Amino acid sequence: MATKIMFSPKFPKPVFDIAVEMTPPGFELVAVDATGPQFLEVARESEYFMGFGRNPLSHDFYGAAKKLKLVQLISAGYNTLDLEAARKARVPIANNGGANSVAVAEHAVMLILATLKKLAWQHKNCVEGKWRVGDFAETRFYELEGKTVGIVGLGNIGKKVARRLHGFDVTIVYYDIVRLAEHEEDALGVRFVLLDELLKTSDVVTLHVPLTSLTKDMISERQLSLMKPTAVLVNTCRGPVVDEMALHKALITRRIAGAGLDVMVDEPPSKDNPLLNVDTITITPHTAGPTWENWSKAFRNAFDNIQRVHAGRKPMWVIPELRDLVS
Repeated sequence: MATKIMFSPKFPKPVFDIAVEMTPPGFELVAVDATGPQFLEVARESEYFMGFGRNPLSHDFYGAAKKLKLVQLISAGYNTLDLEAARKARVPIANNGGANSVAVAEHAVMLILATLKKLAWQHKNCVEGKWRVGDFAETRFYELEGKTVGIVGLGNIGKKVARRLHGFDVTIVYYDIVRLAEHEEDALGVRFVLLDELLKTSDVVTLHVPLTSLTKDMISERQLSLMKPTAVLVNTCRGPVVDEMALHKALITRRIAGAGLDVMVDEPPSKDNPLLNVDTITITPHTAGPTWENWSKAFRNAFDNIQRVHAGRKPMWVIPELRDLVS
């Protein structure tokens, strides 16, 4: 009998077909709607869960899934999961092992350029029949060359952002609670600074940290007040890392020059979110990760990790809060 892997939420058929084709022999992939009545029924017979962290993996889920050995995410984020319930059930949770790191790194670079060039504002003006609004002193576009870029969080994604930015002839500084060895910094072409120094000296600040109690509102009014008036902020990690009201104030008072966001505190944002009406901001709807190429990478990592556990080995990429379950 095949080992059952429950897969949720249900994906469009072309995407799910990729996962089905990659499913290893001896395993059965069962797609189930997380909000439907079959969710807990399938959980009772499954040894593995594979999917997104926004599913309701609560105490009820773990209570039903007595055979469960691993929750394997195909995303990087896990802040919506009930970690207490997972710990009580002694089921480790693993993320996607950086499968989306290239996609997010490229998206971050795109938002940096789009913000410096005011791309969304220019596009909106063009489709409304407004050509070359304002003058070039009032409406300023900036080059990336020669700028200092500050990377906050130098994990898988942060490192890939650094590598891609070198082609723009920039100076790169970084801040992370885990500092690289000197030879690693030299190889990557980055220099460590403290967070306040990074904010004061950078022309671009790009965020690549997980959402934790330490990083919530990591960028708020005080931090924004340290930035240059010509600087821009880019966030492709998690919305609550940035205090949105403080960011709105910094933008409308021209305390900073612009922002590029792929993530927000509430997703989707409410229609009355004031950030939606600021012309120096570029927003994308949390789509940095799901490129077409990324599905195969994420599924490959997920199935590899499931096979590791099934063979009696320790899973990779277990989230820090639950690593003691596999130590």
